[in-house]
Amino acid sequence: MSVQFESRPDVARGDVGLVKASTWDVGTPARQRQAVEAIREAWGSRDWPHPGLLSYTVHAGDDGKTLFHYSQWSDEGAYQEFVANGRDARNADIDAAVPGIRRLGPHTYELYRSTAPNDGDPREPGCVVIVDIEFGGPDKARQRDWVDTVFEALGTDPAPATGGISGHFHVSVDGTRVLNYAEWASAQAHIDALAAPGGGVGSRTPQWERVQSYPGVSGGGVHRYSPAQSAGGRVAGEDRGPRAQSRRLRTGGGPGGRCGRAAGPPGSTGGG
Repeated sequence: MSVQFESRPDVARGDVGLVKASTWDVGTPARQRQAVEAIREAWGSRDWPHPGLLSYTVHAGDDGKTLFHYSQWSDEGAYQEFVANGRDARNADIDAAVPGIRRLGPHTYELYRSTAPNDGDPREPGCVVIVDIEFGGPDKARQRDWVDTVFEALGTDPAPATGGISGHFHVSVDGTRVLNYAEWASAQAHIDALAAPGGGVGSRTPQWERVQSYPGVSGGGVHRYSPAQSAGGRVAGEDRGPRAQSRRLRTGGGPGGRCGRAAGPPGSTGGG
């Protein structure tokens, strides 16, 4: 299989068994740019490493030092085979170009619930907002109940934020975390939503108050990222559709410009 670069991942695709999410701290804006180029070279110069790796996406933080990695896998076995047979060579090339990367994670998630774009919405996400929620111990029922509480708040919000395109709520397999991969039209749209009354993305309603005061939430944060690269495997002759950009890398912030970073308090729903 060859490598095919795309505009973004299909976060809600139905054949994903699990997601790996991690953050790299590279230190400076210059090293962040160098790391993105090194990742492109390390992946683009080789065949796609495993059919069980469905997509691999890198996002650049506007803090100038972080990269958020999001990869979709068919199952844990496929990931472990990649770790044994493909990861080290790629990372060695990246580390040779950008020494001293600090790698945090990965955490393993399953997609639980998604809010889809409205029918006919033509907008491409210009910003990805990652909402990370940590709980004070493993409890898979609590994870899902927190997400369901968010969906109740979203469904009853009298004035939902107009800049949000979609939200994809993932629960960690160890029962301790929730990650929302939220796509927004632009960074400014998300900034404006946070600045509106309500203490986060959402109106001042009893439903949102239940989200923000949910018991057992021990930490987390809200971070904005710009698309840096997304890739998948391509079998010869396969048509991946209009998103596909064979051997081409999309960089920068998309139509909304470069995203920023927004730290949120525990229980925050800054991603929508």
